[in-house]
Amino acid sequence: MHKSSKIYVAGHRGMVGSAILRKLQDEGYTNFVLRTSQELDLRKQSEVENFFSIEKPEYVFLAAAKVGGIVANNTYRADFLYENLAIQNNIIHSAYLTGVRKLLFLGSSCIYPKLAPQPLKEEYLLSGYLEPTNEPYAIAKIAGIKLCEAYRSQYGCDFISVMPTNLYGPNDNYDLQNSHVLPAMIRKFHEAKVNNAPNVNLWGTGSPMREFLHADDMAAACVYLMEHYSEPELVNVGTGADVTIKELAETVKKIVGFEGELIWDTSKPDGTPRKLMDVSKLHSYGWKHRIELEKGIGMAYQDFLDHHASLRMG
Repeated sequence: MHKSSKIYVAGHRGMVGSAILRKLQDEGYTNFVLRTSQELDLRKQSEVENFFSIEKPEYVFLAAAKVGGIVANNTYRADFLYENLAIQNNIIHSAYLTGVRKLLFLGSSCIYPKLAPQPLKEEYLLSGYLEPTNEPYAIAKIAGIKLCEAYRSQYGCDFISVMPTNLYGPNDNYDLQNSHVLPAMIRKFHEAKVNNAPNVNLWGTGSPMREFLHADDMAAACVYLMEHYSEPELVNVGTGADVTIKELAETVKKIVGFEGELIWDTSKPDGTPRKLMDVSKLHSYGWKHRIELEKGIGMAYQDFLDHHASLRMG
């Protein structure tokens, strides 16, 4: 990419998309074409094709998606499958039609089988059954990966796919019904602290292990791979280290300053037992994360205080 290359960041107001946009701006890129979901409905093929034919972006970061945690994924199964398929199909096909130089598709670590060996290697894709609670989202993302591979194979398109681990950071979703585990914990502990609550209730046993990557690190990896990687195979993006949900809760509790007790509701589902990414391929291309978890949670909590703490009044 040149500093003046025309770049479309799909989903630029979401956590990952906004981080990618910030990273590109920090590196001196200046020519962006951006649309909010109100301005451009990515689920509608005619709107997307019209947008691409008029704007003709050279590089595309496909970070737009319908996302959520266990509750949202399990409740809105049709929405997660249909909307994500529509968004990525429309963008990837339009990128092909208008001769986009390169496209980066963002997937998710949930694409891997529920009981795949750990750490998760890229070649484990489609080697077993998926976690049922987020199967529709995972199937959509798998289809996106395969679509990029197919357009590369059939048409020679330089479309690449990256699979991030669990992400957190600025512009995260703190809605308790639809958020992921880390932002949900930040909000829960903050509200409990403000309200002097004696305890916080958390789902499951606390035993599952999860890996977390700060959105700014994810953005840096995306920009790096856009510049240095052009292969058909997907690339895992993560830290290569994980913690138990219980350890995560204790860390968030300490950073937020909540002094009450943790109560684990073991009647609620744990989800996948473990999801640790094998990031040796990413490291072999010369990129490694910089923001360690405790520092990153502190940054995320400050962002919550700055922009989202009023949620507790809702």
